[in-house]
Amino acid sequence: MLTPQSFLFVPGNRAERLPKAAASGADCIIADLEDGVQPADRPAARLAVAQWLHGGGRALVRINAHGTPEFAEDLAMVVASQALGIMLPKADGASLAVVQAALGGTRSLVALVESVAGVIALRDLAATPGLSRIAFGSIDFCLDAGIPGTEHELDFVRSRLVIESRFAGLPPPIDGVTPVIDQPEVVIRDAERARRFGFGGKLCIHPTQVALVNTAFAPTAAEVSWAEKVVAAASERAAGALLLEGQMIDRPVVARARAVLDMRDARRSAQRD
Repeated sequence: MLTPQSFLFVPGNRAERLPKAAASGADCIIADLEDGVQPADRPAARLAVAQWLHGGGRALVRINAHGTPEFAEDLAMVVASQALGIMLPKADGASLAVVQAALGGTRSLVALVESVAGVIALRDLAATPGLSRIAFGSIDFCLDAGIPGTEHELDFVRSRLVIESRFAGLPPPIDGVTPVIDQPEVVIRDAERARRFGFGGKLCIHPTQVALVNTAFAPTAAEVSWAEKVVAAASERAAGALLLEGQMIDRPVVARARAVLDMRDARRSAQRD
């Protein structure tokens, strides 16, 4: 089964876009009630998203942060709906515990880490019972940290998100958005960087970004060819290391090759579905 890799935000006040988003090829739709919606429009957005979910729509919902005026009503709406779960902005251990108690442990809970405090408390946050995954709110984090760049300036934070997710037994985290929508080469670059860092997916803000992200996180033809050769060679040898095309192949390398083929197969299955 494919762990979702592409996550597409849709503003809740533009509910007419939700069916189109669902057909975009995104692994997961995020109906947004927070930053993508002006405060005055949030009550109407909440109602529109609730109606779409009631009609059979499937999405995570990004609610407003704990402590905001909209939080309680957003949370109550999701609990009463058939939403896949909640993405919680400005997440910390205390706010995650409140949301998880309301959800009852039956649906997904994604923590959006987008503050210095969130990164400092990452180990405790990642250990929150019932947490499904961590996502990086890179733009808000930079604003909070006073960091003007979003590339190498964030290497340390990205590495921490990956390592702490792994330590907590969570799936690989989800990288932040690329704000440009008319430069596909930038989206591809950012997605490929995220994959190299160990992220397992990326947030998208436009349907055109979805296919680029899916492709970036899928194994390349060269990687698949290498993996097939490694697995075939390993199956012919009972145990121990072996030499393949000048490369020493041992157990960790074989495990990596099998993971590449599993990822390829999972993406193919998702495309068929």
